[in-house]
Amino acid sequence: MLSRVFGFGRRSFDSLTEQEILALAISSEEDDGRIYRAYADGLREAFPQSAKVFDEMAAEEDEHRAALIDLHRKRFGERIPLIRREHVRGYYERKPDWLVRPLGLDAVRGQAEIMEAQAERFYIEAAKRTEDASTRKLLGFLAAAEKGHGALAHKLAAELTPGTVRDAEAETERRQFILTWVQPGLAGLMDGSVSTLAPIFAAAFATQDTWQTFLVGLSASVGAGISMGFTEAAHDDGKISGRGSPLKRGLASGIMTAIGGLGHALPYLIADFWTATMIAGAVVFVELWAIAWIQHRFMETPWMRATLQVVLGGALVFAAGVLIGNA
Repeated sequence: MLSRVFGFGRRSFDSLTEQEILALAISSEEDDGRIYRAYADGLREAFPQSAKVFDEMAAEEDEHRAALIDLHRKRFGERIPLIRREHVRGYYERKPDWLVRPLGLDAVRGQAEIMEAQAERFYIEAAKRTEDASTRKLLGFLAAAEKGHGALAHKLAAELTPGTVRDAEAETERRQFILTWVQPGLAGLMDGSVSTLAPIFAAAFATQDTWQTFLVGLSASVGAGISMGFTEAAHDDGKISGRGSPLKRGLASGIMTAIGGLGHALPYLIADFWTATMIAGAVVFVELWAIAWIQHRFMETPWMRATLQVVLGGALVFAAGVLIGNA
């Protein structure tokens, strides 16, 4: 760990020989090609046209690698030294595709632009450190090629993903986000906010003990969160429904359920009963309108319908809890 942070056991870039610079360039091009193919494979099912862009970029990296190997063979022979990014102090690093998943279109395209800019800077600096004319020429060519990769990506995107395709892919990405995160999270928030209203406010008005009320709210919120999380994760693996990872959906549902209940339970940490109750009531008001807004914003539910479903329903449950607590 310390060696990664402080660079112990690494070579400085300035200490590399021309052969080692070529070897580093070869391994870097190989890694970049592998990353682009991983991006393409990760996007292929949902975004087939954008996947073709990264297939083309991977093919470009293969051509660069082949040119570098040919040059190394002419100058230094067949044996290529084993030197990689992690062996050079201060050299740029690459994130493997599994660290940047889920592979959103904008995130992947942005990562590709960063990769090409870093590679361009490397070739510029490498060209400064070589005295061989053929090597200097190739490195300069590769620097220009990497700089042009940004234009290549835009050109390929324009050719392979015209406006209608990009719009369709963006809509697919948005829909997947809603199915995996928003929908289960919203269901959890609604359940946590509404279902805990009655027991929390019933306990509050029955006991007028803020600490006991908080314990009731805490247990109801955490229990509901665990229950909703496991239910969401277990009832659908997402393979047929296309709703995405059950783990992600379970986390979204469970966490938002707990948050929905804790929102109006936490005010009862305040010792004064009426102060805590007024704050809890204000939190409930905000929660219910937030749910209505999320329904309108992401689920395209009309405002009037969302208001009737959430705010009116929540108000009725709230009133039931108060009446039961005062019984």
